Amino acid sequence: MPLEGKVITEPQNIGTSNTAQNIQQYGQTNLPQKDNNIFTLTIIGQIEGHLILPPQNKTTKYEHIIPQLVAVEQNSAIEGVLILLNTVGGDVEAGLAIAEMITTLSKPTVSLVLGGGHSIGVPISISCNYSFIVPTATMTIHPIRLTGQVIGIYQFFEYLDKMQDRVIEFVSKHSNISREKFKELMFNTSQLGKDIGTVLVGQEAVDLGLIDAVGGLSDATRKLNEMIRLKKEKDTKE
Repeated sequence: MPLEGKVITEPQNIGTSNTAQNIQQYGQTNLPQKDNNIFTLTIIGQIEGHLILPPQNKTTKYEHIIPQLVAVEQNSAIEGVLILLNTVGGDVEAGLAIAEMITTLSKPTVSLVLGGGHSIGVPISISCNYSFIVPTATMTIHPIRLTGQVIGIYQFFEYLDKMQDRVIEFVSKHSNISREKFKELMFNTSQLGKDIGTVLVGQEAVDLGLIDAVGGLSDATRKLNEMIRLKKEKDTKE
């Protein structure tokens, strides 16, 4: 059964009779059972927002992700969330909506950037309690781009500036990079021939305070299990 419109409060399989369809639509097979307390969420391809992208595009649909995060928060069997990212970015408001939901989860969260965590993928990657990036992964930081018709008036560009400021504010609040440094990387003119911005590779993202550590899957799961254990100890004391 699709997750849309249904909050899952007890662990159960999602469409076990049609696993292939669930992989295609949600990027996963089922919710954790009692012997698996970690929920894995994948953010891949282009993040699709209010407009439907062409069928040949690999997309992550925010209307699929949001109900899953609600189900995670409600499900007592899930004790931690692992976010895997390999995304080129996409819709700004959809990406920020996903990032805000992740950062407000009551359960420990860890992200791992694999391949790329570009554009609006940056706020999502740093929305977790702790973030990792593999050594070869890249993150592109650039100003907000628009496609289609643009109204060349002051009010429109003021609105665009406010939208961009929302991204900058979120990143500076949820990572160790300063607002000024992030804006400097965003408007860098020396790296990209046909655009402005900065490409960070692995350790560079850590050195600048954007990502917490360089690591892989074992590091991410180890950190998440440690955070789950500490939360249990804290809850027990309280």
